[in-house]
Amino acid sequence: MSILKQKMRAYDTPQKVAKLGLYPFFRTIESEQDTVVTIGGKQVLMFGSNSYLGLTNHPKLKEASKAAIDKYGSGCAGSRFLNGTLDLHLELEEKLADFVGKEEALVFSTGFQVNLGVLSSIPGRHDYIIMDELDHACIIDGSRLSFAKVLKYRHNDMESLEKVLSKTEPESLKIIAVDGVFSMEGDLAKLPQISELAKKYKASIFVDDAHGLGVMGEGGRGTASHFGLTDEVDMIMGTFSKSLASIGGFIASDKDTINFLKHNARSLIFSASIAPANAASVIAAVDLIKEEPERIDKLWRNTHYAMEGLRNAGFDIGHTVTPIIPIYIRDDFKTFKLTKMLLDEGIFVNPVISPAVPSTSSLIRYSLMSTHTQDQIQESIDKITKIAKKLDIIESAKSIA
Repeated sequence: MSILKQKMRAYDTPQKVAKLGLYPFFRTIESEQDTVVTIGGKQVLMFGSNSYLGLTNHPKLKEASKAAIDKYGSGCAGSRFLNGTLDLHLELEEKLADFVGKEEALVFSTGFQVNLGVLSSIPGRHDYIIMDELDHACIIDGSRLSFAKVLKYRHNDMESLEKVLSKTEPESLKIIAVDGVFSMEGDLAKLPQISELAKKYKASIFVDDAHGLGVMGEGGRGTASHFGLTDEVDMIMGTFSKSLASIGGFIASDKDTINFLKHNARSLIFSASIAPANAASVIAAVDLIKEEPERIDKLWRNTHYAMEGLRNAGFDIGHTVTPIIPIYIRDDFKTFKLTKMLLDEGIFVNPVISPAVPSTSSLIRYSLMSTHTQDQIQESIDKITKIAKKLDIIESAKSIA
């Protein structure tokens, strides 16, 4: 047996979990992504989706995608840099830049590729990338591809951030790269304080707003808009796979930065461009967000209702202030067990365990959509509470917290 095969065969953690009947990943959905999905022929309430505005099955998005396929075909057969730029991409970029309040935008094939391309290409060997310790994996990986020095500060700890900044070279480029909304914890970056420190130490700010776009700020324009700091944030990154109900990503900034990235971001230059159907559906999604602001209002009503219900039931949901609600279990096995028992009861949630988080911080990631009904939310809370009591989760979570 080759060394490669030996190494691959030795990795058997998923198989061990599967033998216990608790494997919670790659669950196959047989229907469109909505508040109710079909799994194994069974109707299941979905509380594990990032489709915050519930647009994935909206008729206008479907119609836009079909029309784009009829006009442009199924793909672009090349990168944006060469033959893969359509007028549709330019229309989308103009619309996105206007939406988030920046001069220009640049569309990539995925949000992950945005962060890989931006963070690996802009800072050089004598520069710095400074990250919150709970930043998303794509910020971490983008930083790893960079020649810059990478420094971390404790989560949302501004004293820790200033301590890190104080150790940097005054004339070097410093990029503070941070999630606008933290995707597991549901809390916000402290952008007002970060902005003040950025000014003091001549640093620039990069905000990954994958989970803030369509949720936070005026008309869903994101976390920078929420704090009134759009002009203070140098680069705003967003994805299409959450509120915008498609796949892809973008970076929005000033003209010079976008020009640089067009000619230096390797994940843009060497990747095929976003498909016409995806670009068209995102255009339609941005238009819908502007036309139907009540979707965002409903999302927040659902969020507050769920937060109150979970807290009243005795759950520890941390410091979340968004539709991402972490239900802390603080035990990996019980997290898997709860996930499996909930699916059996018709509730889909996502488990988050070590090494993604410390085992003492394992959690259920429960997320809301604007299209959830109050009855659906209440049913999910009732079932989570019932099973958590059986597993002695609520009391153990409260005592550790």
